[in-house]
Amino acid sequence: MPKRFSLIQTNVKEFPNNIEAEQSVIGSILLTNEIFDEINILLNSKYFYDPMHQKIFEAIEKLIYSGMLANPITLKNHFENQKDDLNIPEYLVKITKFSTSSRQAIEYSKLIYDLYVKRELIKISENIIDTVKLNDLDNDGQSIIENFEKSLFNLAEKGSFSSSIIKFNDAVDMSVEMANNAYKNVEGLVGVPTGLTDLDDRLGGLHKSDLIIIAGRPSMGKTALATNIAFNAAKKIQNDKKKSSIAFFSLEMSSEQLSTRILAEQSRIKSNDIRRGKMSEEEFNKYIEISKNIRELPLYIDETPAISIAALSNRARRVKRLYGLDMIVVDYIQLMRASNFREGRVQEISEITQGLKALAKELSVPVIGLSQLSRAVEQRDDKKPQLADLRESGSIEQDADVVMFVYRESYYLQRNEPKLATVEHAEWQAKMNEVASLAEILISKQRHGPTGKIMLEFEEMFTKFKDIQNN
Repeated sequence: MPKRFSLIQTNVKEFPNNIEAEQSVIGSILLTNEIFDEINILLNSKYFYDPMHQKIFEAIEKLIYSGMLANPITLKNHFENQKDDLNIPEYLVKITKFSTSSRQAIEYSKLIYDLYVKRELIKISENIIDTVKLNDLDNDGQSIIENFEKSLFNLAEKGSFSSSIIKFNDAVDMSVEMANNAYKNVEGLVGVPTGLTDLDDRLGGLHKSDLIIIAGRPSMGKTALATNIAFNAAKKIQNDKKKSSIAFFSLEMSSEQLSTRILAEQSRIKSNDIRRGKMSEEEFNKYIEISKNIRELPLYIDETPAISIAALSNRARRVKRLYGLDMIVVDYIQLMRASNFREGRVQEISEITQGLKALAKELSVPVIGLSQLSRAVEQRDDKKPQLADLRESGSIEQDADVVMFVYRESYYLQRNEPKLATVEHAEWQAKMNEVASLAEILISKQRHGPTGKIMLEFEEMFTKFKDIQNN
């Protein structure tokens, strides 16, 4: 047995601990990083009794939060120069032998937390005794009770993983507060505004804890709509001088491509012209000026491809902790990976959508998830999408609070242009002129209100959705 363990065991009677449980949890994470997300809800580094285990868990956290693999090899360099009576790189390899099943690791995590609470209670008790013995005239019995009640409350609050039971009167108070906020708000919005009047009017904004699915076939404008909404929400945060942000997980486009889209929309310069440098001096100066105006926008972009639901959840939690968080956007669901291997794509998508819904509830923010549609749409005469067209649709439709489709008739009409100088072409041209800049948002599911159709204007060259101007 390593020397470190014998030193620790001398204090077992004074401070409750279970070194074997700590070894098992850390060893399990090092062997399978996928369980970190579940364990991280229950534990942080200071809950471990062994100081070395605290250091190892901190290092694991840093690597996983950075999107890297945490195992004995990746941690080796971090600990090579540590001066200790234990060879840590060698210990990291040995500790994986203590790994166990995911279920047992979670149970051991709960045990570690329980023992941490007991150690903290011992410290609080000792502090009470020391404070009382001081006979300080400024510290009467009631003030001592109040001070240590706060310490106990803070300790109890750390066990947030068991705080999902809400008494009905608290739920009623939250409902009244929500209604009060909507009543006081001139726009009648409770949730995060999309910046699109008719859509906000139909949805009442994007509600906390909701999973909102925006679906459509390629080139319909899903990403454009999500980007517009994210920009409008971030701009509102900035204008209100609120300490919060929007997190945008872009699995398909790079952060540069996404920012170019936003700059093109705001400067009204074609993104294609921006990429090719085909701008006049006046346009270029306008582009630079716009970039200066929006560079401090509270919008954070994560461009990790094929991100897992566990990694996305951890990064969203970190954004909320550091910057505050009003909304999450994921572009798009089918490019994500499940945390654990599942048989079949349908099961994997199910885990992802359940994870996104759970994250929305945990962080109390709306989560927008973009989704592709199956090719079945293309086989029908009526191209308007339906709920059944959602790829791996069962779980997406079930888990979502709102499902809306983006549909542009002009896209399909453009692909069926008749021969020039014919009656058919003249009729086609008239129809194209009528629908060229129109987009339909088909709200096919909404837990909080009615479904239906919203008409928007879509400027394709600037990838911008906006309200239709009524003359």
